[in-house]
Amino acid sequence: MQQRYFLGVEKSLTGRAWVESLDTKTQAIATAISQRHQLPELLGRVLAARGVDIDGAVQFLTPSLRDMMPDPNALTDMQKAAERLAKSIADGEKVAIFGDYDVDGATSSALLFRFLTHFGVPAEIYIPDRIFEGYGPNGPAIDGLIDDGAQLIVTVDCGSTSFEALEHAARRSCDVVIIDHHQIGEKLPHAVALVNPNRQDDLSGQGHLAAVGVVFLTLVATLAVLKAANNPLAKSCDLLAWLDLVALGTVCDVVPLKGLNRAYITKGLVAIRHGRNPGLQALMKTARLTGPPNAYHLGFLIGPRINAGGRIGDASLGARLLTLDDPIEAEAIAVQLDDLNKQRQAIETDMLAEAIAEAERDIGNGPGPSVLITGQEDWHPGIVGLLAARLKERFQRPAFAISYKPDGVGTGSARSVPGVDVGAAVRGAVDAGILVKGGGHSMAAGLTIERAQLGRFREYLEEHLSSAVDAARSQNQLRIDGAITANGATLEFMDLVERAGPYGSGHAQPVFAMPAHFIGPAKIVGSGHVRTSISSGQGARINAIAFRAADNPIGQAMLKNREGTFHLAGTFSLDHWGGRPSVQFRIIDLARPSVRR
Repeated sequence: MQQRYFLGVEKSLTGRAWVESLDTKTQAIATAISQRHQLPELLGRVLAARGVDIDGAVQFLTPSLRDMMPDPNALTDMQKAAERLAKSIADGEKVAIFGDYDVDGATSSALLFRFLTHFGVPAEIYIPDRIFEGYGPNGPAIDGLIDDGAQLIVTVDCGSTSFEALEHAARRSCDVVIIDHHQIGEKLPHAVALVNPNRQDDLSGQGHLAAVGVVFLTLVATLAVLKAANNPLAKSCDLLAWLDLVALGTVCDVVPLKGLNRAYITKGLVAIRHGRNPGLQALMKTARLTGPPNAYHLGFLIGPRINAGGRIGDASLGARLLTLDDPIEAEAIAVQLDDLNKQRQAIETDMLAEAIAEAERDIGNGPGPSVLITGQEDWHPGIVGLLAARLKERFQRPAFAISYKPDGVGTGSARSVPGVDVGAAVRGAVDAGILVKGGGHSMAAGLTIERAQLGRFREYLEEHLSSAVDAARSQNQLRIDGAITANGATLEFMDLVERAGPYGSGHAQPVFAMPAHFIGPAKIVGSGHVRTSISSGQGARINAIAFRAADNPIGQAMLKNREGTFHLAGTFSLDHWGGRPSVQFRIIDLARPSVRR
């Protein structure tokens, strides 16, 4: 069957073919969704294109915790974890929370801290230094926490592979509960309980949750134990008030937005708008966020500021900020994180130029390697994950970025494309003796490698990932949900699109084509973004932006455009600048209209 191209675009400026998001079968489902539930046709199309079936449409549009919440005890070891946490609360033990230095770790730590302090438990949060300690528990940190009086250590968003450190805790007679979500093998570390829906003997089906989502389930189970024991403070514990933290960590860890995750984010955004967390409010102020916060704001404005502390500053700043009730203290830390984020952006710009140059040399004039590996000795180890993400976006293949120490040992991060599991590849390389350590998810991973092993690692990745990468890259298509003109891009249209949100990993924001529109004068703003306005020639004009596009074909076409029209593809959002909402278009691809009919 001959491929039908949307608006006839076989090859855009970025080399992609534009195709209809619906095939014959899903088009029929879209129509049925619209007719059965009396929904607009556009909404039916968006839902069907994202795998929503006829019976599940209403629940998808109105996700609730009541409908989505599983039995927490379906997770392996959950009852053990809940009973041990309840014992700490009943006995007034000091609890140390050992978290990761990213947003998921910070929100997980803050959520558990707020729960424990509600019951009067003396709790402290420990976030390791990314550069000097690395990821996860380590012996000296464990000693420090125990020496400081910790009778229980709870690791959040880490710990599943911390064998030596947790053996050390056992030797010192300190109990450990692990709450995590990273993929792990059959070997398990020493702990009272290991709650991780991605452990191999867990059949709960909740492996898509971020760590903060698993922590929330653990607190639901713990609260049930406390209520059964008639704890006097259990009835006044409002877990729903802390869904703002759960939404933030879930969005920023880029986990699939399906099932319980959708309910977490939908209800968490409502909690954020209530403004109960001074830390989040301070971050939104420093980010100059206008209008009601949404998932995009969490992922691209709030999250990077929390991450900045873990990348180039004090790793504990983010978690500390999210536990504060004093608005003045919260604002001071938020300003500090904002400054660190600006420093991070400057460092990233310089490193990215070097990484792109190295990648282009590796690719040369041919197809290049299936997986890109870049690395330098002077790169900041806290930025390599961002470099990997940028390289993956630019070259459309998995990418690793590694920061080497003078002794030749490097720490790095990887980001992948759909269909290519870098986490499994990294764990396999560890098992093969190529990497010192490593692990992660299908779309992201971290590793430690000796520079002398780099050649073996390249060969390993080519052998194990090349076919998956080839298959992923052969589908160089942009799926279009529908066509619209500037005249049709109204606030009412945006309300309709947002009904199917929130959007993110596994539930992509709808992509619309704007046929034969004029692009106005363009200029570079911020860190290489290109801003302009677009019109259909019928009077309506909307603002548009192409992010990080100044040096790519899209941005160059916009900046050099003198006359004629383009087909544009992209996503819509609301801009609340000045207090009045207006529609803005994010350009992700351009194509010249064909002269053929």
